[in-house]
Amino acid sequence: MSPEEHVAQMEAEIQATVSTTNLLAARGRTHGDWTEQAKCAADLLAVFSDGRAGLPPYHSMALVMIATKLSRILTGDPDFRDHWDDIAGYAKLASARCSK
Repeated sequence: MSPEEHVAQMEAEIQATVSTTNLLAARGRTHGDWTEQAKCAADLLAVFSDGRAGLPPYHSMALVMIATKLSRILTGDPDFRDHWDDIAGYAKLASARCSK
């Protein structure tokens, strides 16, 4: 690898790190602190755990994703529209597979 290629590779790695850091900071503002959000999601999932055992995977995963979105609302920015739209989307995906 030439010195120029090495410098270009290092610059790309630095930019990727900066981009990830910026992304995590932005998500922290809308989704809340990761430690708090993860605990909240785990607590919500614990409530669902018994009932999810007999569900088909598409209903179970919809509940997992809805719990994740709820935890972001509770620990992050509750006025962030994407959280609410995602809940509606996952509920719609689950309801589309209902037989009754």
